[in-house]
Amino acid sequence: MKQKPIIYQLFPRWFTNTCENCIPGGTIAENGVGKMNSIDDKVLKSLKSLGVTHVWYTGVIEHATCTSYAARGIEPCNPHVVKGQAGSPYAIIDYYDVDPDIAVSVKHRMEEFEALVERTHKSGLKVIIDFVPNHVARQYHSDAKPDGVEDLGAADDKGMFFSPENNFYYITGKPFAPSVDMGRGKGAYKENPARATGNDCFTASPGKNDWYETIKLNYGIDPWNGHKHFHPIPSTWRKMLHILQFWADKGVDGFRCDMAHMVPVEFWHWAISQVKTAHPGLFFIAEIYDVSLYRSYIHDGGFDYLYDKVTLYDTLSNVLIHKTSASSITHCWQTVDDIKGHMLNFMENHDELRLASPQFCSNAMVTLPAIVVSATISTCPFMIYAGQELGEPAVDAEGYSGLDGRTTIFDYWSVPTVRRWYDGGQCSVSRLTPDEKALRRFYQRLLKLCNSEAALSQGAFFDLMYVNGYSLNGQYHYAYLRHLGDETILVVVNFADEVSHLCVNVPQHAFDCLNITPGKKTCTELLTGATKAEPLVPDRPFIVAVPAHNAVMWKMTQPKKE
Repeated sequence: MKQKPIIYQLFPRWFTNTCENCIPGGTIAENGVGKMNSIDDKVLKSLKSLGVTHVWYTGVIEHATCTSYAARGIEPCNPHVVKGQAGSPYAIIDYYDVDPDIAVSVKHRMEEFEALVERTHKSGLKVIIDFVPNHVARQYHSDAKPDGVEDLGAADDKGMFFSPENNFYYITGKPFAPSVDMGRGKGAYKENPARATGNDCFTASPGKNDWYETIKLNYGIDPWNGHKHFHPIPSTWRKMLHILQFWADKGVDGFRCDMAHMVPVEFWHWAISQVKTAHPGLFFIAEIYDVSLYRSYIHDGGFDYLYDKVTLYDTLSNVLIHKTSASSITHCWQTVDDIKGHMLNFMENHDELRLASPQFCSNAMVTLPAIVVSATISTCPFMIYAGQELGEPAVDAEGYSGLDGRTTIFDYWSVPTVRRWYDGGQCSVSRLTPDEKALRRFYQRLLKLCNSEAALSQGAFFDLMYVNGYSLNGQYHYAYLRHLGDETILVVVNFADEVSHLCVNVPQHAFDCLNITPGKKTCTELLTGATKAEPLVPDRPFIVAVPAHNAVMWKMTQPKKE
């Protein structure tokens, strides 16, 4: 049976960190750090039992940090161009190396990563890592690059703002002077000429909200006039392809490509096709926020999946906080109907607010209808973020990150819910609260259904809202069918504060489109196991009771003949 990818995003840096008394802004010595070796067979078995099929190990590649490993032969970073003590995993300092923080033996950090990949595969899971193509750390320097590889920027003509053969853009004649402290004396960070900053900031003086710790990579586009210089192939293209091939050869199964839409689609077309020729099963996920580019990055660029942030995620988020109606979900699938299998749905990741945070919903249990829709509306992948299944509220002010409703990506920290589940390596629910246990059971049931039910992993979709304008309240209710073969699943979600007793109409058009045989059905509610026998016929309401902030998923099959 075709598998629906269920992706579990985790930061090795904090996922297995057992420190219970972290200090805001603390060092690695004070707050500790998780290790790749701690993601052992027991951890991976638990993730697989949750219904996970892929693990996205975030922050594996070496990035800028305030922690010095000079004694181990790694050039230290200037702290003035590092955000937080741990640093951003998206400020890569060496594309060919593993973050030393997450290794037990810094000397053998690559071997530890390779062992993690092998361990993950033996557990029946696939491996995703980040590829950060748009920008690098301010002090990018590879001390682990293979022989014969030229470093980024090593051959640049720094007297030119733009050259197709340069890897960076240079603000000629001006030193780097951001609106944040760069230090004084010997400890100051100096850069002259300044290089353009990662968020397309082509000035020597980026602001504190710019990605000032990063440098924009040059893919052959002159930003002043938009002209493309792709022939001959630019230097950056060749170097980035080599990096992709390097990690693909390590056995990873997929790349989550950071800010993919800030890199020209022509590069992706050129690079992805070559990587896939050598590694046919490997897939690419694009972080992308421009709907107008969706089809180009799939059909022209070659991406397998795209973040569906600005349609489904944003809509469901607004439904949860009552800024829009549940019926507006219809517009989401209509927007991507022709490419629905290429979307990647989620309700949490490292960039977004935690669902249970005070800045969002405060209570993970009220978010269940959004989770069900995101996970079951199509055959596309569904992703959760470590701790989401436990209702992590992100109420810690960790340091650089602050009290922002997110789990920090900049600080050394330990996440309370995950730490209690990890339980020193036991991977046990014994230290979880009753609500956390219940939430994890819900996720486990739902995620497993995504692949145990063929109608969810492979089936067709039919929106029922257009024929239920009078029987459902479009502000709070949403209903649809998933169907394959002789199995039909009716999904009804309820965003309201009270139980809803609903009469759901299924039109003749649905029977015709999905080839549903009308008549008496054996019905099983997949989330609770409840059963009943009831007819499913055109224009006769199917009666359901949907708990507050929850969902029902009634699976209907032909009764067995006596």
